[in-house]
Parts: sequence; C-alpha cells; structure tokens
Amino acid sequence: MPMGFLLIDAGILLIMYSANKRASDEWLIWGIVSAAIITSGLGVLGNAYIHKVKSDLIKKQKAREQHSTVDER
Repeated sequence: MPMGFLLIDAGILLIMYSANKRASDEWLIWGIVSAAIITSGLGVLGNAYIHKVKSDLIKKQKAREQHSTVDER
C-alpha cells in the first residue's frame, strides 16, 4: 500500500514538474509517463485493498468455524 501511494505521488509530482519546467514539445511524453505511473500506483493500491478484504474474510470464516465447533460440543 505505501508503494501505491508513493507511485501516485511520483506521478503527480512529475505532472507538476513537466507543467512548470518542460512546457515544450515533450509534453506528450511526460503526460504518458505520468499517467502510467499514476495508473500503476492505483493498481498497487487496488491490489493491496483486495488482499486486505480477502484476509479479513478468511479470518472471519475461521472464527465462525471455531465458534460453531465449540457450540456443537
């Protein structure tokens, strides 16, 4: 998750840098690079979120199984 935030921040900083310092014919290249960095950051964040939800569901299922086993005895 921290890697996702760092990638998004890097993409935004790259946009700010290219808007201030590189206002020339290279704007398309800088735009593509920054969009790719932001997209990869969002992908990493989404992946981290999915793994967190999956882990929580597995823990909840294990707790239910243990609770039902104790009730049956």
